[in-house]
Amino acid sequence: MNAITSAHDPFEVLDASDFTFTRRAWVDAVPARVYDLVSNVSAIGRWSPDASDVTFDQGAGPRVGAWFSGRNHKDGRQWTTRSQVVRAEPGAAFAFVVGGAEDGIVRWSWACHPHGRGTVVAQSWQLLRLDPVLGTTRADLDALRDYMTDSAETTLLSLARWIAETPAR
Repeated sequence: MNAITSAHDPFEVLDASDFTFTRRAWVDAVPARVYDLVSNVSAIGRWSPDASDVTFDQGAGPRVGAWFSGRNHKDGRQWTTRSQVVRAEPGAAFAFVVGGAEDGIVRWSWACHPHGRGTVVAQSWQLLRLDPVLGTTRADLDALRDYMTDSAETTLLSLARWIAETPAR
């Protein structure tokens, strides 16, 4: 169930679907190159201010059902997450769910749309279910969404800069 009553305010109903966003940026690369970059999860540390040491499980890669692990850091804390790829359409879209497709907590997705000589890349974050580890009040979850929005914007800007400075091979 996505809606629960907050532990702090029994009248405050929280709904996971209220906590989502999409951010977009134009990058100077064709969609296939952008897809190859974002679906190579081990590269996310180049752009993300919050993720590092991301690796697919042995023998896995950017295909639906594959699992990977990554280290996250925020406010001086570090933790490891397990994620599962739920969408892998080369040149178009890549998505994964933190915690796995069956019982995940957050969905991250990337979509690539050709625009002129480059690509508009959209990065989306969607809270799938409420969990106390993420917060127990609307203010907690609003702050988390805002933090992740800033992180996505930084990631997209860093990706665009990296593409501009790194020639395609």
